[in-house]
Amino acid sequence: MEAGGAVVAAGIAEVTPTPLISTKRFIPMIRVKPDKTGVVTDGVKHSMNPFCEIAMEEAVRLKEKKLIKEVVAVSCGPQQAQETIRTALAMGADRGIHVEVSGKDYENLGPLQVSKIMAALAKKEEAQLVILGKQAIDDDCNQTGQMTAALLDWPQGTFASEVTLEGDKMKVVREIDGGLETVKINTPAVVTADLRLNTPRYATLPNIMKAKKKKIANMKPSDLGVDLTSRLEVLRVDEPPQRQAGIKVETVEDLVGKLKETGSI
Repeated sequence: MEAGGAVVAAGIAEVTPTPLISTKRFIPMIRVKPDKTGVVTDGVKHSMNPFCEIAMEEAVRLKEKKLIKEVVAVSCGPQQAQETIRTALAMGADRGIHVEVSGKDYENLGPLQVSKIMAALAKKEEAQLVILGKQAIDDDCNQTGQMTAALLDWPQGTFASEVTLEGDKMKVVREIDGGLETVKINTPAVVTADLRLNTPRYATLPNIMKAKKKKIANMKPSDLGVDLTSRLEVLRVDEPPQRQAGIKVETVEDLVGKLKETGSI
């Protein structure tokens, strides 16, 4: 599964130094390799994960409110990951960092490895806040934010639908099964963005052109002291079974009869 991610770092003026926001790449249309060892990534267009776009948007909005001094986009992955960084720069990020991961390490890059990179970058950038999308829509792991908080030993506010900075504290309205839950956490902290946190903006043509001139620094995981060794082994990847066509029935009796035929009741 493609697991390249991006981190966006920002600085909160007079409140905290730099926060980080994760924006992962994903494959909109997934095809399994013929040998069933993974999914096809060569020559496939990647897009920024929608929940990570929301996290990016929140960082830009904090900057527009003069609460953040700068926004720094960071992507983990091969050279093509810079496309994700350019998208973040066009949305309003000020600079980028590309953590280059390729080959077998890239194939095995998962939430734990990305979390290690993010935690190391948070320390390097002296971050006080990490904002990520709550999950990627390709693998649906929903793990990177929680793992990053654990590695940093920071409080976390997950599934955020509203974020408010209050001095050195943060109020987070969380979406939970029973409705909404409001928590107040100290910074430094990790926040994961849910669907209703905001609506991401479209990058305008002038901003897309400006993004081409913004600086992207390059580094490797080893520069951050991060070991990308995976603790998981993918044994096999299969496509889901094809959905069978439905049938129409005229009466309730016909419906009951068909359900009995299929063993559903």
